[in-house]
Amino acid sequence: ELIEKIIKLEGENKQLKAINEKSKNKNIIHKSQKPFDFSKCSKRHILLKFYYLGWDYNGFVVQESINNTIEEYLFEALIKSCCIESRETSNYHRCGRTDKGVSSFSQVISIDLRSKLNPEDQYKLEDELPYCKILNRLLPSNIRCIAWCPVPSDFSARFNCKFRTYKYFFPRGKLDISLMDKAVKYIIGEHDFRNICKMDVANGVISYLRKVINAEVCMYRRDFRNVSGYDVCQLIITSQAFLWHQIRCLMGVLFLIGQGKEEPEIILELLNIEKYPKKPQYNLAHEIPLNLWYCEYDTKEWYIDKDELINTIKFLQKDWTLNTIKSVMIENMLSDLEDSIDCKDTLFQSNCLLLGIQPRVYQRLMKRPTC
Repeated sequence: ELIEKIIKLEGENKQLKAINEKSKNKNIIHKSQKPFDFSKCSKRHILLKFYYLGWDYNGFVVQESINNTIEEYLFEALIKSCCIESRETSNYHRCGRTDKGVSSFSQVISIDLRSKLNPEDQYKLEDELPYCKILNRLLPSNIRCIAWCPVPSDFSARFNCKFRTYKYFFPRGKLDISLMDKAVKYIIGEHDFRNICKMDVANGVISYLRKVINAEVCMYRRDFRNVSGYDVCQLIITSQAFLWHQIRCLMGVLFLIGQGKEEPEIILELLNIEKYPKKPQYNLAHEIPLNLWYCEYDTKEWYIDKDELINTIKFLQKDWTLNTIKSVMIENMLSDLEDSIDCKDTLFQSNCLLLGIQPRVYQRLMKRPTC
């Protein structure tokens, strides 16, 4: 436990060093500018919920020597708006730490923010500072605060989260969705997932037991032209906590099952660590389709600024419009090309989501070298 705690503290120390270094470069206060006096303000502890499209970012968490993270932009906005004085004094926790390219519809942080109300009046949520509006004016357009919630000062977005739900979207292609759904049902319950994750020793992870509450592979939307390869499907998985790359490793195996290269029961083999104590080598699934979709808490008192939410919807509709136009344009090009040849074997839509080089001769998973 002591070793795990030391490793964790070293990691947090690196993050704080990175934030401080970036603050020196980007948050220089000019001599003529009077510093904000936080001693004259009261504070309140809240949960802040926001979404981000993580495709163009280097992950959520601030990292030493790596720029362009969600947390970097978030703390720049928090400090510039004088919502906080510094990260070190903000009582900050995050619910999830998504990797490079991964998005979130419902990331949640807990933090102490400046309040314009006296402590005895802080129940009047509609009279409080418009936190979402303030931050959204400073954040990139694909990072948006959508709600906040008052909580006790010892409430943690990380440790008080009851469960987290991820979604992974993908086209059907040639995949057998029923086999993938049958396979994913085997992970429900508490299991040791060391063969379905990436080892995270550097961050002090020594236990690979995780309890999956629910998991399913299902249809999200059928193709309007009734071309099954373009049907959009999804993995929905809910757990109390996840391991590093657990879902991308799982999807890597599920793709092999959907392609008919492995049986659904291969999941049971991977979970049998007495028989298979070492992980066989296989490729991760692509990061772009993954989304931290929902974080569940006991509290239900989320405050939403309707006008600001309308502005947020407007920004997201703009992203939808431009991306849908690109998608429809490509669909039309594909339709013409596919109609010009007499070939039914062009269902490659999901192939690119399994990373790495695909060998011509497939080697069964449990006969591969281990790592």
